[in-house]
Amino acid sequence: MTLNSMTGFARADGSNGNSSWFWEVRSVNGRGLDLRIRLAPGLEVLEPKVREAISKLLTRGNVSATLTMQRPTSDIEVRLNEEVAAQVIRASRRMQELVGGDMPDVANLMSIKGVLEVGEVAVDEEEVAARTAAVFATLGEALTQVAQARGDEGARLAQVISQQLDEIEALVDQVERSPSRKVDVVKQRLTELVARLVETGQALDPVRLHQEAVILATRSDVEEELKRLRSHVAAARDLLRSGGVIGRKLDFLAQEFNREANTLCSKSNDEGITQAGLALKVLVDQMREQVQNIE
Repeated sequence: MTLNSMTGFARADGSNGNSSWFWEVRSVNGRGLDLRIRLAPGLEVLEPKVREAISKLLTRGNVSATLTMQRPTSDIEVRLNEEVAAQVIRASRRMQELVGGDMPDVANLMSIKGVLEVGEVAVDEEEVAARTAAVFATLGEALTQVAQARGDEGARLAQVISQQLDEIEALVDQVERSPSRKVDVVKQRLTELVARLVETGQALDPVRLHQEAVILATRSDVEEELKRLRSHVAAARDLLRSGGVIGRKLDFLAQEFNREANTLCSKSNDEGITQAGLALKVLVDQMREQVQNIE
C-alpha cells in the first residue's frame, strides 16, 4: 500500500449550458477527518453526498471543499420573503414602542437575513438534475487530484523518514562502538572513582562500596536503550513498507524514540555518547515534524 500525506490541493472546472463552476479542495494535517463544505446557493442539497464522497476517499486531515458557481444574471432572481419582512417590521415597531427612536429604513430592513432570497428562475427539473449531476462529477475529479497529490507527497515523506531512520541507526552504531563502553574502560573508571573516595580518608565498607560500584555500572549501561532504539527503527521501517493509514502509529514510535534518546543522554558519562544522544534528539524531532503530515 502507498503512504499518503494529509496535504494536497486541487481545482476542477465544469460547465453545463450557460452555467459554469469550479471546485477547490484543500487538505492539511489534522488529528482526524474534519470537513468544511461551502456550496453555491441552491446546491446545499449536495452536502451529504459531498461529505460521503470525501469520507470514502480520505481518512485523516482538515479538508475544505468549496463550490463556486458562475451563472448568467438572467438565471437568477431576487425574491422578497413577505412573511419574514412582515415579522421584522412588527418587531421593529414593537421595539420603537419600548425604547423610542426611528423605524429602520428600507435598506436596513432588506439587509436582514431572510428578508431577501436569491434563487434561480424556474427551470426544467431535468435540466436542474443534469446540472447537479455534472457538478457532483466535477467534485470527483477534484478529489482524485487531491488523492494523487497526497500520494505524491506521501512518497516524498517516506523517503525523508527512511533516510532519517538510517541516520538514527548510524548514531546507534556509533554509541555501540564507543570505546567508553568497553569492560576494561568501565573498570578503570570505577577504579578511579573508588580511589578518589579512599583518598578522602573516610572509612568505607567494602561490601557497600562494591554494591555502589555495581549500581553505578548498571546506571551507566545503555545496552537496553540501544536495543530498544534498534527495535523502533525496525518497526518504523515495517510501517513504511506496509503503507496505508499509519500516521498515528509513526507518531507513537517517534515519542518512543525521543524517550530512549533522553535516557541515553541522562545515562551518558562520556562526551562522545552525549553528543550522539543530542544528535539523536534533533533527528527524532525532525522526523516527528514529517510524521505529523502522514495520514
